[in-house]
Amino acid sequence: MTGIAETSLWQRSETGVAPAPEVDQLLRRLGLGVFGGTGTTSFGGRNDNWAGMTTGGTEVFVKRLPDTGEPGSPGITRSLAFERVAAALVSGTSLASPRLLGHDEENRLLVFSLLSNAQSGIELSLTGRFSEETCYRAGETLATVHGLDPAGLDSGPLFFPPLSWLDGIPWDVVQQNTSAQLAAWQLLQDDSESVRALHELRSMEEAADITPVHGDLRFDQFVLSGDRLYLCDWESFQLADPARDIGAFIGEWLYYAAYAIFVRSKSQSGSRFSGFGVAHEDIIGLGRENLRRIIPRIKAFWAGYRAKRAPDPRLPERAMRFAGWHMYDRLIASAEFQIQLNPVAKAAAGIGRGVLLNPEGAAELLGVVQHDRKEQV
Repeated sequence: MTGIAETSLWQRSETGVAPAPEVDQLLRRLGLGVFGGTGTTSFGGRNDNWAGMTTGGTEVFVKRLPDTGEPGSPGITRSLAFERVAAALVSGTSLASPRLLGHDEENRLLVFSLLSNAQSGIELSLTGRFSEETCYRAGETLATVHGLDPAGLDSGPLFFPPLSWLDGIPWDVVQQNTSAQLAAWQLLQDDSESVRALHELRSMEEAADITPVHGDLRFDQFVLSGDRLYLCDWESFQLADPARDIGAFIGEWLYYAAYAIFVRSKSQSGSRFSGFGVAHEDIIGLGRENLRRIIPRIKAFWAGYRAKRAPDPRLPERAMRFAGWHMYDRLIASAEFQIQLNPVAKAAAGIGRGVLLNPEGAAELLGVVQHDRKEQV
């Protein structure tokens, strides 16, 4: 049994983890009993989390959101806002999310029904099971999110991409980053064309119509349980440019195309952080091969989106630019586990740069284009 988890590139879980006392206190207040001891599991990811069967016979997933230093818990506020607007959807729509059972704002806890036999989008992508059909359904799901009632939702500005950091990273952030992460930031900062393109993207975003968005989309927020595709983790739910979500999903596939090179070289060398010593021509060749494999999935996703929602004419261009930024964002995040950037990581940055600087060409290549007729998978 697996459940909902924010999964890092190196997915892991630990069984027999004792929950924090406030977790059992919340479960007891909700009438669910408490966690039943050695069967409790904690999944890898950015947030502390616990999953398992309670003494009341309910399978639950509990996550603790990070302390942002802000009053209250903005992540819980946004999660509850999603629950409010999603409740207005009729049964059987294209949007499914795990049932929220309760929350504790003071301790930043959210309790969900645990999805049985669930597979995260990362698992699906790495095993080749994030199929064209599943991508089509992901497109329908996002289109439904972007069509939710916007009334009362937060419309505050989003920080990323951090334009101020393109000139210089604050010292406290420098101290928290690895040398590989700082090298990734420098790759971007030293590239005047990419810096200019990100400033242009922000200007385009400010002129775009805003809709409800997931706001922090990655593969691990899609979960397949049975034949139902779920979208999880609504702590960033707010009003913003829908191109952010579209670009993030496409960027995940582009990053996967580069990461698959990393996995292959890892399996060949037996080293966790391989990629060093891989010939440049091999990286290019494998990258092209992987790109050919993911294009049908991106096309299917876009077809699913357009089947439910008519995008504005400039959404594909903005989405491609956000996809390019997403590649840099994932590069910086994954560099947390590295001492220095390897050639495959640099290749990923090169793909992101190409998409960021030539969004129209990237959109045409990937099939994210406007048509008068609806595309079919």
